[in-house]
Amino acid sequence: MLRRLSTVILLASLISSAGYAMSKVYLIKTEDRVAALQTLFKQIDLSSLKGKKVVIKPNFNSDDPFPATTHIDTLKTVIEILKAHSPASVTIIERSGMGSTENILINRGAAALAKKEGVALINLDKLERKYWVRKGDKGTHWLRGYLVPKVLLEADYVVNLPCLKTHRFGGDFTMSLKNNVGAIAKREGIYNYMWELHASPSQRLMIAEINKAIPCSLVVMDGIKAFADQGPDKGKLIEPGVMLLSSDRIAIDAVGVAILRSFGTTPKISRGSIFELDQIKRAADLGIGVRSAEEIELITADPASEKIADQIKSFLH
Repeated sequence: MLRRLSTVILLASLISSAGYAMSKVYLIKTEDRVAALQTLFKQIDLSSLKGKKVVIKPNFNSDDPFPATTHIDTLKTVIEILKAHSPASVTIIERSGMGSTENILINRGAAALAKKEGVALINLDKLERKYWVRKGDKGTHWLRGYLVPKVLLEADYVVNLPCLKTHRFGGDFTMSLKNNVGAIAKREGIYNYMWELHASPSQRLMIAEINKAIPCSLVVMDGIKAFADQGPDKGKLIEPGVMLLSSDRIAIDAVGVAILRSFGTTPKISRGSIFELDQIKRAADLGIGVRSAEEIELITADPASEKIADQIKSFLH
């Protein structure tokens, strides 16, 4: 039975009167990701998945082991849990940013796992233009918008599987919001969207903006290990020893940033309010999730989990 540990500073009555909608972030202190995932998923109702189309977006950005990429046991366990609820289909989608997507999916074990589990695996780099939809061509910092795969837009349930790490190429940190960069197209003809993104001074705002068009039902963040600097493929290794689950991308990323701060991280991530960081602030302004730390409720599993949640709270606020 998970315990409620509210991060709220204001009285609940004041929050209610302000019209805030609380977002839950479930946290377990653990070294056993499989057991932790089984416990976390018991907190949500998956009965509606029967006969539905499920899409999973892991993080296989480079050909490097966890925490650079999604741990294969995390992906395997999530697939098994979802399949137990009889969805019509489960599809993994991915586009790597640092190397060949095909080779990375093979080398990291995702291709073999998909075959063994009988789920579809789509290499987005090989997806024809007719299977993409343009989004964000107005009201964003993208010069011509960006392309989102139809399979993602047509899914009934979308699961985001980010890691917990920093990003030295301008994103500052890469968690659930940033993970969706791997869900949009790299190129359209000779035009390279990733060159545009990484050359732009508005990169962190653009990361937030793609999430406005990308659906998300659930985020599962593996924070058993993390990178506290550099990233996304290497960095100072820390061991928070946590697994996190939420339906709110902003809430879980804010908690993730607080975890990085509690271990000591880069100056850019450490400065000021978490909700003033570019990715978080822009996403909140777009209504993608919570607008402040006061709207986040941490729910813990046991005394060990509660202890680390107490530590996180001070950095979250």
